[in-house]
Amino acid sequence: MVAARPVDAWTVVFDGFDPRDEGRREALCTTGNGYFATRGAAPECTADGIHYPGTYAAGVFNRLDDEIEGRIVTNESMVNLPNWLPTRIAVDDGDRVGEWIDPLGPAADLTEHRVTLDLRRGLLSRQIRFGDREGRRFTVRQRRFVHMGLRQLAGLQTVVTAENWSGRLRMRSEVDGTVTNAGVARYREMAGRHLAVDECREVDDETVLLAARTIRSGILVAVAARTRTDLAAERSLVDERDRAGHEMRVDLVEGSSATLEKIVAIATSRDVAISHPAVSATDRLSDAGDFDELLASHEMAWAQLWRRFDVEPAPGGGPMVDETLRTLRLGLFHLLQTVSPHNLDLDAGIPARGLHGEAYRGHVFWDELFVFPVLTLRMPVLARALLHYRVRRLDAARRSARAAGFRGAMFPWQSGSDGREESQTVHLNPMSGRWLPDHSHLQRHVGLAIAYDIWTYYQATADLEFLAEHGAETMLEVARFFADLTSHDSRLDRYRIRGVVGPDEYSTRYPGADEPGIDDNAYTNVMAVWLFRRVREVLDTLPSTRRVELVERLGLTPTELLHWAKLTRRMYVPFLPSGVIEQFHDHHRLAELDWSDYRRRYGDLQRLDRILEAEGRSVDDVQVCKQADVLMLFYLMSADELRELLGGLGYALPPAAIPMTIDHYLARTAHGSTLSALVHSWVLARANREAALEHFERALSSDLADIQGGTTAEGVHLAAMAGSIDLLQRCFAGLETREDALWFNPHWPERFGALEFAVQYRGLSLQVRVSGREVRVSAAPGPGSPITVGCGSDLRVLGPSDSVVFLAGATLRTTFVPQGGRP
Repeated sequence: MVAARPVDAWTVVFDGFDPRDEGRREALCTTGNGYFATRGAAPECTADGIHYPGTYAAGVFNRLDDEIEGRIVTNESMVNLPNWLPTRIAVDDGDRVGEWIDPLGPAADLTEHRVTLDLRRGLLSRQIRFGDREGRRFTVRQRRFVHMGLRQLAGLQTVVTAENWSGRLRMRSEVDGTVTNAGVARYREMAGRHLAVDECREVDDETVLLAARTIRSGILVAVAARTRTDLAAERSLVDERDRAGHEMRVDLVEGSSATLEKIVAIATSRDVAISHPAVSATDRLSDAGDFDELLASHEMAWAQLWRRFDVEPAPGGGPMVDETLRTLRLGLFHLLQTVSPHNLDLDAGIPARGLHGEAYRGHVFWDELFVFPVLTLRMPVLARALLHYRVRRLDAARRSARAAGFRGAMFPWQSGSDGREESQTVHLNPMSGRWLPDHSHLQRHVGLAIAYDIWTYYQATADLEFLAEHGAETMLEVARFFADLTSHDSRLDRYRIRGVVGPDEYSTRYPGADEPGIDDNAYTNVMAVWLFRRVREVLDTLPSTRRVELVERLGLTPTELLHWAKLTRRMYVPFLPSGVIEQFHDHHRLAELDWSDYRRRYGDLQRLDRILEAEGRSVDDVQVCKQADVLMLFYLMSADELRELLGGLGYALPPAAIPMTIDHYLARTAHGSTLSALVHSWVLARANREAALEHFERALSSDLADIQGGTTAEGVHLAAMAGSIDLLQRCFAGLETREDALWFNPHWPERFGALEFAVQYRGLSLQVRVSGREVRVSAAPGPGSPITVGCGSDLRVLGPSDSVVFLAGATLRTTFVPQGGRP
């Protein structure tokens, strides 16, 4: 693995070239702007098993069919768009046309390869020094960006220096329309050609256009590329099928350089306010400045984003370790390259693996649960736009529920273009080579996550218009679905939810059962009760006119609402005799796994499901968790809130039961998901600080260290990246939005010194400084209504230009400080 060498807290440097690690580096060096993103592949490379250039636009999907074991299987995938990077060089010798040089290939003498990712500026730089077969030596410097301010534009600058030779340099710049989706090894046997090229043409002496369409969804895609050189050049048009480009020949003398500047514009038929993608791309390009002009405005756009999203050591508060701070910023950087202000009109969700690769086919999962807290507290307008992705697919969720025999809205576990269920019915175990049934669609809890995201957005923003016009209806229909999902057990006199799969994902059926699914997943049942309680609050919050309209339109009857209220008192939640919350009914009857034996034989147990299946066993037969399941309850709710909810059901949750529950599942968890370390860090933060920090550092480095052994190459784990930031703000800083107030209960790790970050709460821009058990909250000057801020039992009103200091603990100190004053 090529080490990411530290320089400062804003820069990630990769020195050297390791073919086995190139996929990870490409994913981590992705540049994007929320509208589209391009992997950090070398511009001269093609998809060859080592390199994988990929460009993806938010919301651009296409379906293809395959036949697997006699069945037609349809997959919808985020489409790999025409590759705009290709830039190659050769040296012509008289009349002999030189071969294209591959500086990373076996024929080259590579002496330097350095890739630098500047997080502050959103700039990817590369410097390589190499020699060719004839002994000529080259230095190539490249800079690249995807414009954060002008969403259709990107730029690539290449400077070639002839170190010890003179001659004719030939440079080719093109757009490649022959690309396929082949970035995930286990998908490569399946269909992957999503594009048909409609047009390749020269627009003018500097510009070419490639226009294509997705073969089934019919989305039009246009890529226009303008190429300029700083030296007089002979130019010719690339004449190859499904490629558009120019070749340029310039004369160099020893020690001199040639600069090639490539500016591209990408447009799709999903864009707003355009007549045609080809027209939009060429018009945008004709109006674009040169590389340096565009870079300056791109850097300004990034500076404005960092002002909202950055975390930084507080002045005088002691330095946070540069490595930790840089990794946090790397996560924020990739989050903002996946979702940005450009998403406001895109109708796209939050893909679990970003716009960085093809894992999970670009689908949207419940992972957004871990992303929204970061967005809602920094750019609520963006969070609102991304929630609309779910709201717009409410009718699709209703259709899915009806097809399954239920009322309400059943949101899909995997979502793509239109909100239908995209989860597959089979999946490949690469360890055994067998195709296996896939029951992940039974993770009905995704709808509960959507309802939770809507409610927490409202709590942070007081956006009553969104709640009234969009969010309330979605929450009510999800509640109706889960109420329909319950059945009454007369023996227990409790309501139960049967035949589902919980967040754990490993346990999908009981041993020997004919049908998939397990009964009474505690997380699902408890969160359903949470929702039944919230929707009553939602209805009480709505303006009376809107409440009447919704009740009429949805046909909500008093009897139905009374039934929901009854479910908040009579839902079944399984417990062990010890007081530990049981993951699902009869989970304790499953066999225990000999963990020490399996660790001895296999070492890494993150994919324990595949290990057991390859042995002819099933993960369904043992007490093993892939990731946090029951413990998710402590992630989403405070101990007091969970205790009160369970008390309403007639169950006790004494303080001793919480650490017992945590220990019980820690001992049975394989951490097969990057989210697992995140949640475990959260639940351990109060009782076991050192263990919590170990899990935090594991979650934080999920992709940088590629802890899952090769998965980062297929796309970053966006929820782990965003969740690590959320862990700092909501767990260690103790920030909560509930009961119409902003709450803090800091337990800040001393090793981090003091940290500052910005949040936006109900229209006020706030600066938060946290150190140990002290937190200072300062409101920016300007318009805005006062807000309520609390710590422990102390509630205070904070207005513009005011500050408040809390010292949490046995003795609570609260001090108000006028702007510019001293505590």
